Amino acid sequence: MLDQPNTKTPLVEMNDISVSFGGIKAVADATVDLYAGEVVALVGHNGAGKSTLIKVLSGAYTRDSGTIKVDGQEATISNPRDAKKYGIETIYQQLAVADNVDAAANLFLGRELVTPIGTLDDAAMEAKAREVMGRLNPNFRRFKEPVKALSGGQRQSVAIARAILFNARILIMDEPTAALGPQETAQVGDLIKELKAEGIGIFLISHDIHDVFDLADRIVVMKNGQVVGSARTQDVTKDEVLGMIIIGKVPPRAIAGPGAMSI
Repeated sequence: MLDQPNTKTPLVEMNDISVSFGGIKAVADATVDLYAGEVVALVGHNGAGKSTLIKVLSGAYTRDSGTIKVDGQEATISNPRDAKKYGIETIYQQLAVADNVDAAANLFLGRELVTPIGTLDDAAMEAKAREVMGRLNPNFRRFKEPVKALSGGQRQSVAIARAILFNARILIMDEPTAALGPQETAQVGDLIKELKAEGIGIFLISHDIHDVFDLADRIVVMKNGQVVGSARTQDVTKDEVLGMIIIGKVPPRAIAGPGAMSI
């Protein structure tokens, strides 16, 4: 991968990952890494392999070959529970939020706090929700309303808060601004910048090239299940990234992968 401005160990290293379904190779020898406080965008056409690759990290899919390291140590990830143990959380495009309950109930869904006598500790959960949401989105005030009444950007805030409440260090965001308006998209962008400032590493899957250039530090392009190339966002243009996506042509300041077009 590209040289980093520091020599720290990556939060995540996925090396030579391959995944097949029914004899069809969905991902072939893909290598990506991610540092603390960094956003790495995975881009490519539908079917390029980016979601499959990242689902290996989240524990949703099992790799056929390759290794995953977290903090430089080999990680065993066979299911989502394993991923969570390593501080890996995923926020999917279709947000897994419970529409009929409020923000605090969503944050603690399945991990509710209870009082010494075994009843739900609603006050403690709301206090913690206010603390976490205040850190992420100080303008959020609608703690008493069901999540279905919130805007798309506010719903994203709740989903992200739930992830970091339980000490996520590695966040996978799948199309986080899909179907959002400009104001809500900007709000999610602000959330991502706040997470970066806290040292959280983010894999961002997006079809929106403008989002990618606004938010990502590095871009990894996949095509036909392989990594075409990677580059720092500041080193490439949107047209050059589109060239990698469409025909696999890697510009001079990017690093070519095994899926790059032969020139």
